[in-house]
Amino acid sequence: MDSIFVTRGTTDAIPIWFVTAANYPDVQKALDSELSTFAAAAGFEPKAGRFLVLPGKNGALGGVLFALEGPDETPDPFLPGRLAQLLPDGTYRFANEPHDARLAALAMALGLYRFTRYRKAEARAIKLDLPQSLDRDELAHIVEAVTLARDLINTPANDMGPAQLEQAARKLAARHSATINAVVGDDLLEQNFPLIHAVGRAAAGAPRLIDMSWGDAANPKVTLVGKGVCFDTGGLDIKPDTGMLNMKKDMGGAATALALASMIMARGLKVRLRVLIPAVENSISGTSFRPRDVYTSRKGITVEIGNTDAEGRLILADALALADEDKPELIADFATLTGAARVALGPDVPAFFTDDDALAAELMRYAASENDPLWRLPLWRPYEAMLESKIADTNNVGGSQGGAITAALFMRRFVTAKFWLHIDLFAWTAAAKAGRPEGGELQAARALYALLAARYG
Repeated sequence: MDSIFVTRGTTDAIPIWFVTAANYPDVQKALDSELSTFAAAAGFEPKAGRFLVLPGKNGALGGVLFALEGPDETPDPFLPGRLAQLLPDGTYRFANEPHDARLAALAMALGLYRFTRYRKAEARAIKLDLPQSLDRDELAHIVEAVTLARDLINTPANDMGPAQLEQAARKLAARHSATINAVVGDDLLEQNFPLIHAVGRAAAGAPRLIDMSWGDAANPKVTLVGKGVCFDTGGLDIKPDTGMLNMKKDMGGAATALALASMIMARGLKVRLRVLIPAVENSISGTSFRPRDVYTSRKGITVEIGNTDAEGRLILADALALADEDKPELIADFATLTGAARVALGPDVPAFFTDDDALAAELMRYAASENDPLWRLPLWRPYEAMLESKIADTNNVGGSQGGAITAALFMRRFVTAKFWLHIDLFAWTAAAKAGRPEGGELQAARALYALLAARYG
């Protein structure tokens, strides 16, 4: 998707006036009397989402009124994203300040996204003449990363299996001169990734561990781990049809890790970045792993399989153990892991877990400032008893309650690093919202990117 951002600094761009109940009298005064009279005659009111095109000279477009909020309405920094589908083609500028000009510009760009791999959409010729205070390149890099994640998640499993996910990672690595390799198929057993192999061996597409590195080896190490389940049938504990319908998005954690890596490398943050993606399809065949099977993980912890539909934590366990061996300053993993997190927080607010209170508080601040919501859930140690197995060190499931927490506690056993962050996300927008079209969605990455940029920029 071409960038909508330009920095011409000219006055011929069409002005967008952002209106609230508080500032509407001042906006009316700033408009010439004819336009103010036109807005009144059209019945324009300062209520969130209201939109009015103003006439200009000789039949041209003279400007746009867009309401951000009315009395007693909660402001949405991404609401200007609706303009991407409302505006006629043209070049626009902000005539006054929205609540957050950077987020408003970002939302407009993200609102233009369409997934066109299989069905073409009419191209929009909308450009935004950015205020000089905004970094055009930075915004463009973020939009590029979000687009990458959305495209990967939206692509169905017949065109986005483990091999194709590896190809996408290799393409990103080549763009930024990163090194990349993959351990594929039975080589996973030889190189001690037994859980990744067990989950993925039943599928036609061989399982693999994708390993990408970038940056000066002397810089602080940051490792991202993304769940790459390219499709999840549930395995022998098969999902119902309704639960399987959107399982092409079960590699949303991998897409998130790649998108965040894209932002980090484009910005040139002073880190030694590593990205680990266990990529599998959880399928059914004569070689499927079974309930009550026991496997010895890379870390040496034995795992009894309580449910084959809890496969994401298994492949992440081996990848996290590898990440931990490198002793990075921060390990962050991303996974569409549990329905329990969605029950607790809904689809729009990913849950995150960490033992470090300062890291949690810092991440929450950036989640708010980036309009990239997150909410912390506890690593409640007494629930570890739910994971007990009578024949192995641990079971991979913990019962019917507290599922997001027990999943996080399971993975915590494979990490010794203090600064570990686990994000349980949905990676999907079921109904279009401002700046967030229906379909695959990048969650949590912009917030964590802002944190890393502040630390290592």
